[in-house]
This record gives sequence, structure tokens and C-alpha cells, in this order.
Amino acid sequence: MSAPSFAVPHALLPSVRLRRRLVILAGSIAALAGLLVYLRVDPIAAVRDFHYVTDLIREMLPPNFRLLAVKPSIWNSLVQTVSMAFLGTLVGAGIALVLSVLAASNTSPNRWTRLAVRTLLATERCTPNIVVLLVLLIAVGIGPFAATLSLSIGSVGMFGKLFADAIEHVDPGPSEAIAAAGGGRLHAIRYAVLPQVLPSVVANCFYAFDVNLRAAVALGIFGGGGIGFELNVARSVLRYKDMFACLILIMVLINLMERVADFIRKRLFSMEGELR
Repeated sequence: MSAPSFAVPHALLPSVRLRRRLVILAGSIAALAGLLVYLRVDPIAAVRDFHYVTDLIREMLPPNFRLLAVKPSIWNSLVQTVSMAFLGTLVGAGIALVLSVLAASNTSPNRWTRLAVRTLLATERCTPNIVVLLVLLIAVGIGPFAATLSLSIGSVGMFGKLFADAIEHVDPGPSEAIAAAGGGRLHAIRYAVLPQVLPSVVANCFYAFDVNLRAAVALGIFGGGGIGFELNVARSVLRYKDMFACLILIMVLINLMERVADFIRKRLFSMEGELR
């Protein structure tokens, strides 16, 4: 009696799999080369013109930290940047928390309300902060107020989706218990849904503040005020040493605010654990 023979599917043959991988690799290389040609990327020019980068670095050194003493407005600009990020995060989170209740499937009054709010949040997320700022600069003028409004609008879109997703994944048991006891929709949201999503809300707020702090610097370059405006002024008048000093201040500020936010978040969560 002959031993049974097992046929290997053609698609699993080593030679076939090798050819398939080679085709995928060749296609990927061709696509990458096509993109480089389309964008007119010249790696040789980047190497050839790298001396411009080294020349700029030499002009930026050493940083002019005397700027902090002779130009007190720098400190005011730092406070403006932190204030813009904080208010933008706070206002955006407050509005988004209300909209997220309407956008979540388990708390929305009806399907059409949920669809409309979800569409609004998606539209806000798709609109870059710089585009919103350019419109607001025309409406309210140049300054920190326009940047704060831009950050608030951007935060609503980001927060709204995160909060709505968190609400949709809460345990339905407490809400059902409140409903069985005769409580209404608002009672279920207040005493069953919000306590469950509160840790997620706090964590996302601190994360968004970190993101908005960086965005506030970028918006300041385009007329939003703050330290970004000072950085742009130094660049426009070719004071590269002053510009480097502003860059170092920005890095120190972001790192400091990140440490402060981490400390506050840990304290809040530890206090919540002690209360439980």
C-alpha cells in the first residue's frame, strides 16, 4: 500500500510566494520613485546645499539670552501662549462634552441628531487650525483672541469624537438601574454615564493641552500672538541669535508644562483612588 500524498496549494509554493513578494517590493519601489519625481525631490541637492544649514546654525550661535532682560515682553508672550492653550482646551472640552452626549449612540435623543452632531465634529476635525485662524484674523483681528478661538474650535472636534466613543463604551448597568428606579435620561447621564467617562475626559484634556500648547506657538507665527509671534519677528529681521533664544524658551516651556500636567494628573487620579 503506497503512502498518501499531500498536494501543496499552488499559492503556497515557495517559488510563488517569492515571486509575489518581489512584485510587491518592485511595485513599492516604483511608487516611491514616482512620488519623488512628482514632488521634484532631489536628494543630491539636499546634500549639495547642506552648507546653508550649517551656515544658519553658525549664525544662531550663541543664543542671545540677553533678550530676556532687554525685552520684558518675551515673558508676557510666554504667559499668552500658555493662556491660549489652556483656554482653548477648557472651552473646547466643555462644548465637546455637551456635543458628545448628543453624538453617542446610547445617549443621543435620536438617530438624526447623532448623525448631525457626528458630521459637525468630523467637519471641525478636518479643518486645520491655521485655516480657522486665517478666517478669524479677518473677523476679530490679529492677536491672542483669534488664536484662542481657533484652538477652541479645533479642540471641540477632537474632544467630541473621543468623548463620544468613551460614552458609547460605558457599562449600561448603572443607567438601566436608574431607569428602573424611575430616573430620566438626564439622571442616567449625570449619575451613571459621566462618572464612568470622567477618567477618560481628564486624561484627554491633559493630552489636548499638550497638543494645543504646541499649536499655540505655531498659530502665533501667523498672527496669533504669544511667543510664536516673537519668534517670527526675530526671523523676519534676521536676528537669528534672538530666534534661537526663543526656540530654547519654547522647548523649556513645553517640557515644563508637560511635567506640571503629569504631576496634576497623577494627583487627581490618586485622590480619586483614595475616595473610592
